[in-house]
Amino acid sequence: MESLVPRRLFFTKGVGVHKEELRSFELSLRDAGIEKCNLVHVSSILPPRCKIISRTQGLKELTPGGITFCVLARCSTNEPRRLIAASIGCAIPSDRNLYGYLSEHHAHGQTEKEAGDYAEDLAAAMLASTLGIEFEEDKSWDERKEIYRISDKIVRTTNITQSSIVKSAWATVVAAAVFLF
Repeated sequence: MESLVPRRLFFTKGVGVHKEELRSFELSLRDAGIEKCNLVHVSSILPPRCKIISRTQGLKELTPGGITFCVLARCSTNEPRRLIAASIGCAIPSDRNLYGYLSEHHAHGQTEKEAGDYAEDLAAAMLASTLGIEFEEDKSWDERKEIYRISDKIVRTTNITQSSIVKSAWATVVAAAVFLF
């Protein structure tokens, strides 16, 4: 069914804090600008020729109450001084007629950069295996990134990550790739 293939997507992120976990989640969605949507979580395929647009542009196209497909990463806790992160990684093939990958990563104790790099690496590794690019899982992120660059089959990787240090209430962080049709 071709009409259900997204043509555009945007990335967004948010953090919410409240004494109730559910409210902290709602506030994180509000911070991300997607609280008015009925979110449907989907898996990790970036459709061929799917254009990435800005958050500002994407948010303008959302309709309150609309069914909205997204890849969503979420992490919540009420443990004081705990560092949490949610990240979406994206790997885009150089041939835009092929599909790419999105990954979601939820972390405790990782910095925003660490979680973002990890999510990017996950997406790139999934795309690399699809494209037949060989690499060693034990290599560092920088070494694998160089292999991806050299192969000329993966044009770029990116991520969006939200982190937070928990104070004295529930904290929820979200990161999302939101699809538009």
